[in-house]
Amino acid sequence: MTTPLVLVSACLNRQGRHATHGAQHKYVEAATGAGAMPLILPALAAGADLDAALDAVHGVLLSGSPSNVHPDRYGQPLGDADMELDPARDATTLPLIGAALARGMPLLAICRGFQELNVALGGTLHQAVHRVSAMMDHREDEADALEAQYRPVHRVHLSADGMLARMLGGQSTLDVNSLHGQGIDRLADALQEEARADDGLIEACSLKGGASFVLAVQWHPEWRFADDPVSQKILAAFGDACARYQRERGGGKARGAQA
Repeated sequence: MTTPLVLVSACLNRQGRHATHGAQHKYVEAATGAGAMPLILPALAAGADLDAALDAVHGVLLSGSPSNVHPDRYGQPLGDADMELDPARDATTLPLIGAALARGMPLLAICRGFQELNVALGGTLHQAVHRVSAMMDHREDEADALEAQYRPVHRVHLSADGMLARMLGGQSTLDVNSLHGQGIDRLADALQEEARADDGLIEACSLKGGASFVLAVQWHPEWRFADDPVSQKILAAFGDACARYQRERGGGKARGAQA
């Protein structure tokens, strides 16, 4: 059996004066840490042949990004004209999510990816969590060194009967990093809560029914995962699900069938 292949979502941004498709190294490295071979999916929007891409792989990793899902994707006006957006990524990842879930393909979503999953399935976001009454400021201090930005800064409480708690051996709380301005407002009906911060913000979710591996987290388990047992368990579970999907597909599972 060959190594499972995992799509890693890319952003469309600029490098100097040139438009560039790219994914941060830490997400590519996390895919390899899960025991998979990463393939970066360009943010081609309507030009992306998602069926061809998904035919070739055994899992999807939705990466984080400094950009945000455009509010028109969840029925809200843009609240801040200076908000960093990436409409080409939105137009690529949101349909990708639906196509991957229809196949029962394993999916791990991180930060922006966590928010994309919620929006793709009909949920909504807070455009600025720090402006919501009783919510903490979940943003990092941009003046800090990376080591400080990615240190654990707040606690999340795991759902007692949830997928994440079971994965972590019944653990009830985690201390996590926090580098996001937006967050879940209304959780999509197809999703269930897996973790919540002290201020009430949902920080992890999974797909109801549990027919396939779908886990989304607001924090960053990809950051120096080799030094963090929790991150290692999350990536290992994702990698195991991708390998299982690969075996089942190799055994003749029909395209689109649930894993």
